Amino acid sequence: MTKADLVEEVTNLGDLTRRDGEVIVDTIFDAVIGALKSGDKIEIRGFGSFRIRQRKPRIGRNPKTGAKVDVPAKRVPYFKPSKELRDLVNPGEAGTGHDADDGDDESDED
Repeated sequence: MTKADLVEEVTNLGDLTRRDGEVIVDTIFDAVIGALKSGDKIEIRGFGSFRIRQRKPRIGRNPKTGAKVDVPAKRVPYFKPSKELRDLVNPGEAGTGHDADDGDDESDED
């Protein structure tokens, strides 16, 4: 699904123009991006949470030349789906107890 498809879905929900749908989708994306930039996390119950993870500096390799390259530390966005979303995507695995031991508890408040 593309951003244009998402705008179309929002527009079809009610008496909205395409421009209104674009504004709604852009506002949601801008809010998520702004919160992540400021270091906040976004939690949407039943969908998942967006967070920033810190990656440590490391020594990488240029795959073309094989030369060593210093890769600096950086912050990367991370999405963790909720249990409900995982169960909706994998309906055959719901309730099998596979994710009981992965430590992925949605009640973890920071």
